[in-house]
Order: sequence, then structure tokens, then C-alpha cells
Amino acid sequence: MNTSVDSTPAFIEATYKKMDANIATVRKRMGRALTYGEKVLYGHLDNADDAELVAGSSYIKTRPDRVALQDATAQMAVLQFMLADKNEAAVPVTVHCDHLIRAQKGAESDLNIARIENREVYDFLSSASQRYGFGCWMPGAGIIHQVVIEQYGFPGLMMLGTDSHTPHAGGLGAFASGVGGADAVDVMVGLPWEVLHPKFIGVHLTGELQGWAAPKDVILNLLGKLTCSGGTNRVFEYFGPGADTISCTGKATICNMGAEFGATTSTFPYDEHMATFLAACNREDVAQVADKYKHLLRADDEVLANPENYFDQVIELDLSTLEPHLVGPHSPDRACTVANMTQYVKDGGHPENITYALVGSCTNSSYEDMGRITVMAEQIAAHGAKLKIPMLITPGSEQIRATIERDGQLAKLEAIGATLLANACGPCIGQWNREGIEEGFRNSIVTSYNRNFPKRNDGNSGTSAFIGSPETCLAYAMTGSFTVNPFTTEYTAADGSTFTLTPPGKVDETPRLKLVRDDKGFLAPIDDRTNITVQVSPDSERLSLLTPFDRWNGKDFTGLHLLLKAKGKCTTDHISPAGPWLRFRGHLDNISGNMFSGAVNAFTGEPGNARNQLTGELQEYNTIAREYTAAGENWVVVGDTNYGEGSSREHAAMCPRHMGGRAVITRSFARIHETNLKKQGILPLTFADAADYDLVQEGDTIDLTGITEIKPGSTITARLNHDDGTTSEITLNHSLNEEQIDWFKAGSALNFLRG
Repeated sequence: MNTSVDSTPAFIEATYKKMDANIATVRKRMGRALTYGEKVLYGHLDNADDAELVAGSSYIKTRPDRVALQDATAQMAVLQFMLADKNEAAVPVTVHCDHLIRAQKGAESDLNIARIENREVYDFLSSASQRYGFGCWMPGAGIIHQVVIEQYGFPGLMMLGTDSHTPHAGGLGAFASGVGGADAVDVMVGLPWEVLHPKFIGVHLTGELQGWAAPKDVILNLLGKLTCSGGTNRVFEYFGPGADTISCTGKATICNMGAEFGATTSTFPYDEHMATFLAACNREDVAQVADKYKHLLRADDEVLANPENYFDQVIELDLSTLEPHLVGPHSPDRACTVANMTQYVKDGGHPENITYALVGSCTNSSYEDMGRITVMAEQIAAHGAKLKIPMLITPGSEQIRATIERDGQLAKLEAIGATLLANACGPCIGQWNREGIEEGFRNSIVTSYNRNFPKRNDGNSGTSAFIGSPETCLAYAMTGSFTVNPFTTEYTAADGSTFTLTPPGKVDETPRLKLVRDDKGFLAPIDDRTNITVQVSPDSERLSLLTPFDRWNGKDFTGLHLLLKAKGKCTTDHISPAGPWLRFRGHLDNISGNMFSGAVNAFTGEPGNARNQLTGELQEYNTIAREYTAAGENWVVVGDTNYGEGSSREHAAMCPRHMGGRAVITRSFARIHETNLKKQGILPLTFADAADYDLVQEGDTIDLTGITEIKPGSTITARLNHDDGTTSEITLNHSLNEEQIDWFKAGSALNFLRG
């Protein structure tokens, strides 16, 4: 079935021809060899003749090939697109209904409940897709990132997705970046995507994974070295003989979690593993086109010979020495080898009892992943043993689920006690209706997911989540405890003998009979769309049409109330939590009820509330913000380092804007969130001296001057008016360019677009 949103051979070849021309122009300008990531980025320049090509300091405009929206973020993105008053998107767009399905009983039951609970959202997204020519993958079809690489991805693709783990497609050689909805809407209406020119980090892989080590351990190891902010405004390009030993989906796992250290994206050059994967997806014709343009789809020979001359940094990693890792709890950069976990957990005071093992999600739900844990399941079954704790499995797509059912892996996993969940995000994003625990219950879980912030998976503050490979998760499901090493422990068989688990070794990275093709869950674009009405009920609690934000009044900001001074991590999960709040993602006012509910107040050390400067009462942040707004007054937030880390959810910027926020002042920002704030008309500012964070006191009102003369590179002066009558004056920086300043003055990027 060919549709207008497909990556057809003709579409791909046209992309390659444009890349070829742009790259030739850039070569003349730069006079040097290019890395693979540079070829894809520069190959998609909006204007290769004049673009500033200074990494780390200039903004560049690019022309992505397509956009992918997941249902939780698609709602706000589509609502913004509707404000733009366009009849169709300028690039292929797909919507993927994967986030709103709650895990509880099992795949069939959970999916049926989701279709009833979320009917109005699904009706909205499907009707909007039909009206504007998007493709729409309905609930149960699969998780956005897995569906994208199976159906649309190709080497050299540049795409945007309204989900931070969009770089998953880098495993298929794409330059895929997670963005907020406003960035996606720019591309959907025909504007270029503007991004800070990233630096390029080369990760030189040698050797080959041994024993229990898996592709997941590559990225967990790097996270331990680089931390959650070590990739900000950087592209990670993996290359070398070690890269040639990793499957396409193994590469995707690595690229997926590059989001955890804030990378703009991560990618691998085209190789035979990618061609094999495309063939398994019944897309041999895509590989044939890629084979014709191989010169575009790898770094130049000079780069490979002397990478240190072309990358801003080269990281060496010998896969042969890599050990299985876990990261956590509460942050994906707290890395420890499995061999050292017993002591790590003891020293950290983390719960030793493991209550659940969860395998799958977008990060680790490939055929190869399922194959490797199936080999382990066969060992366990052969000894008449069973899992000690529950294990939940989330396939990445209906194609994967149907294929592992056909090929027998599913039955073998269920035979040892695993439970199959729907083809959806589920517990990975808090969509887990976990029963039988009380708030605060101390326990640990092991997952093959990508994030482990407090309360993210099950909403319980007492749960410590640790991330590892599927093999590591299954091994710990046999112990239910961190007190032993699951790879060396002797387990008791049904006959009383003992056995240890053996590494699964090489398994088929793709099915020998190809993936079971499934497009039943796909709602294709239609030709005659003029009579389609987008379905939004005026009295809905879940959906509400948007009203444009107000324009800047042309004056400096004075008397801004300090709503929040956040201490430590303040991720988008802290600013706008998911879980039960996902149901309001299409209703800006209702979802604003969760605003900053997870943010830790620096003055009290507690999350969720602060002192109302008008009344003196201790209240929730959203309540205080509404009272300030009702009084005709505005407010400001102060944050710590890497503020806005995590998801691409633009609600973390739109809710503060809707509730009267005018600026956010931090020590540093995560890339996506800083852009989202700019798009919504909030000033993102950073302390010129990071130590000035300590000068901010409870009860402060803040004046921001210099806004009337704002220009690229200028500074803003903040006067902190303290309760005791004293003041402190500090200098703030901003990173807005001319166009972004126009967004601010217009009230938002969308306002500027509308004119």
C-alpha cells in the first residue's frame, strides 16, 4: 500500500540528490572532509550557500524530510497547527497512538479499556489526520519509534519527532531529533527547522560485545561517563569496526538513549545490518536506493583515518571490555556494573528487594531483544524453573508481537511466567496501573526502558528504578534481589539440582521469514479532505482549542513574583508530570493543574508547593500562579543546572506561559526545553555567574531590565528585591537570535508566524 506519507524509493532518491548538491556546496566552502553526521545535517540545509557553519555558536536552518507525532504531544501540536490555518502539511506527517494505553491486566484487556477511555482523543487525532493529510497509526499498532524505523526510516533521513527519543531512528542511519510541538509545526507549515549548530562527537567503537554485554550497555557506560548534560547541543556519531558488529536495532537502542545525556541526536553510518533490517521489513527497495548513494551515507575516508582532526571530541570504547551495567536510581547517569551492584545498593541505601522486571518499550523491543531473552527462557524452562518476580513484556509494534508469536518466542517467555502488555509505552512513561502497593512502599524495579526519574514508572515515591538490558532484567527476575549477582548465582532446578544462566550468544537479529506485515492499525490519508470536520467537543475536559498568547507589551518586567526556586534536578517530569495527567495533554488549562508539582522548593526541600507572596499561605504552585494571574501580576521561576532535562513535552513551557510566567532563570538549560520556552514567548535566561543562584531568597520579587533593548548577545539585569528591603543586582545572559527575539515580541513563535 503506497500513501502520500510513505518513504518511497522516489522520495528517498530525491532526498539523496538534494543532499548531494548541498554537500558539494559545503565542501567548497569548508574545504575539508566531512563526517557522516555533517553530511546529513548539511545535506538538509535550507540555504547551503549562506548558512553559518560554526559549531556551537551559530544557528542553522534545515529542511527535515518528515515529522512524527506521538498521541500525548500530538494533541497540542495539532492544535497549534490548526491555529496556523493551513490545509495540509508541507512534509509527510504521521501520528502514533502509543502513549495513552495504561498497563494493568494484559494486552487485549488494556487495549480495549484504552479505546473506551481515550475515545475522544483518538477521534480528534484521527479526524485531524484525515482533515490535514496525516497518516495515523491507531492504538495497538505500536510505539512511535519502532513503527518509524519499520515503516518510514532510511539512511540519510532527517526527521523531527515530538518525543525526546526520536533519535532511535539513528540506528537506521537517520538524523532524527526530538523537539517540542512548535518546532514540528514550523516544519509542517513549510518553514525550516532552526537549531543551534551542534558540535560533533565521534564515538570510535572497536572490538565486539562479549558474554552478557549487550548494546544497551554501550549507552549505559557512556551515560556514566558523560552525565545527563554531557551531550547538550552535540551530535554523537558512532563509527569504527565495533559499529559494524552491532545490529540495526542494537544501534537504535544506543541512539535512543542518547536523549538521556541531552544529545541533539545520535547516528550510525549505513551498513549491511541496516540493509538486512530493511529487507526484514519488506523494504528491500529502500536498501537498493541507499546502496546507490553509499558515498553520502558514511564519513569520508579522511575522517575515518584521522577522526581526531574532524570531530570536536573522540571517545574510544572497546566493546570487548564492556560489562553489563545498571543505571539508577532516579537518574540515568548513575552507572554501576552488575558485578558491583550488591555493594552499590548497600552503600546507597537503596531497596534490595526487586519487585518487577519490565522489558520492552521503544528502547529494547526488537526481534533480536526478544530472541536473546527467549534463549534464557529456554534454559530456565529446561530446568523446570520459573521467574521469582513478575516480568512484563512490551513489544515495540504489532509487527514484532505477531512475529514473536509466529516464531515461538512469545510462548516460551509466557511459559516461564512473563505477561504480555499492549504494543505501547505503558510503564515506561507512567502508564502503569500498578496494584497492591501503598504510596511510599520501598522497593526496586529493573527495566530495559530509558528513564528512571522518581515516580516516573508507577507514581510511587518509594520505587527505585534501575535500567539495564533485557538480559539483565530477566536475570534479576530470577533473583528478586540485588543481594546476589544474577549471572553467577546458582538456581535450583525442579529436580533439586542447580544451574547457572549462560549468555545467549548470537541470535537472529531479524526474522528469517521477515516481519509479519501489519497495516490494519493504519489510517491512511485520503484525497478528498475538504468535508472532514476535526472533532473537538466544546465542553470536553480533555481537549480545548487554543487561544493565541498575548503579545509582549514593550516594557521591562518589574515586580515579578518568585513562584519557585527549584533545587537540583528539575526535569520536564517535575515541571509537567505524565502518568494520570496524560489524559489532559490536549487541554492547556486543565493540565496546568500539575504545573511544577514535582519541583523541589529550594527553601523547604519539599516538592510541590511554596509560599504565596500575596497571602503568605503555603500552596501548590499552580494555585499560587492562578492567584497571581487573577491579581494581574506575573511571575518568574529560578532553576538549577540542566533545567528541563528529559522529555520533549512542550506542556512544560506552555503551562507556565498560560499561567502567567514571563521568564525562567537557571544555571543552565537542557536543549529542547530552552527552545520550547522561546517558542512560547517565555524568556530563558542564565546566570552570568552561576553562584548568583544562591542570592535568590524566598519572598523575592524580581525586576528584569534591558529587555527593551534586547538583541543577540546582550545581557539582562535582574534586581532581586528581598523581603528585608535590601536588593541584589545580577547579570543574566540569553541565547536568543534575531528571529527568536521576534517570537518573544510577538508573544510566541506561532503568533509571529500568523503575523
